Amino acid sequence: MKQFDPGEGASIASITDKVRPLAVGMPISSVHFLGETAVFVGAEEKAAIVGAGGEISPVDIHGGAVLCAASDGARVVTGGDDGKLVALNAKGEVDVLATDAKRRWIDNVALHPDGAVAWSAGKISYVRTKGEEKSFDMPSTVGGLAFAPKGLRLAVAHYNGVTLCFPNMAAKPEFLEWAGSHLSVTFSPDSKFLVTGMHEPALHGWRLADNRHMRMSGYPGRVRSMSWSAGGKALATSGADTVILWPFASKDGPMGKEPAMLAPLQARVSAVSCHPKHDILAAGYSDGCVLMVRIEDGAEILVRRRGNAAVSALAWSPKGSLLAFGTEDGDAGMVEL
Repeated sequence: MKQFDPGEGASIASITDKVRPLAVGMPISSVHFLGETAVFVGAEEKAAIVGAGGEISPVDIHGGAVLCAASDGARVVTGGDDGKLVALNAKGEVDVLATDAKRRWIDNVALHPDGAVAWSAGKISYVRTKGEEKSFDMPSTVGGLAFAPKGLRLAVAHYNGVTLCFPNMAAKPEFLEWAGSHLSVTFSPDSKFLVTGMHEPALHGWRLADNRHMRMSGYPGRVRSMSWSAGGKALATSGADTVILWPFASKDGPMGKEPAMLAPLQARVSAVSCHPKHDILAAGYSDGCVLMVRIEDGAEILVRRRGNAAVSALAWSPKGSLLAFGTEDGDAGMVEL
């Protein structure tokens, strides 16, 4: 695949002139869509709500650093070092869902489509379903949380593996063991596979039918961003100077298969986000570049030329008609497709 330098006016299809710059005024940690409304979550204290017309409304959400964020399409829920779990809706209304009794950091959060919310503080993970709250003690500090798309199972990543909890059942939690520190976790959309991001530059996975291991290694850097393609056929990841795309279309997932490598640049991929309906993904890089990439043949479209800081946030609107991005130094933009 031909490499190009987006900073040198390379001959690649470009939509940079269609991007609407957004002066959100803060370093950005994540971005989420509530319908056609984009919510940029800052690294500290604030979020910025961007309406369809581009109007920007800042909102105070925490009294310090924002440590985690998740969205179910109706709200954005964040945790902070102020010990609070906060929900924000598209109207800018803020609701404090929980306050840690010891003011411990709330550094992981996950949402379920039925309205359940999970969060963690230290070694304890909490789950609140319809009016009921449960807690689960883990063997070490929680590294990541994820609800299974089907059924109410909660995966809790921690040192040396993942614990699967069943909040609505009396069933004993299941333990999936793999040595090392697991810092993030995700279920495949069909709930058949579970994948964690490791402290080392690797992923680890399990096929849940038989708990068979899947080792996904060879990265030059830690994988901090993962996104499932439409239909869950592939898992796109950051951590290298190309987008690494692991195949999950077969019952064996990536076992015995090599990943695809798309969109190589002279910079490391820092964020990935797959289109909700089509086999397209957006990739952000450590030099600030943003590309749209067609998964089938690797065709690339330049969305943003390189800048001064890494891309830290990428998201598609639910219909896939809008793409939003943000950087560590506060540059942000949105493009309508």
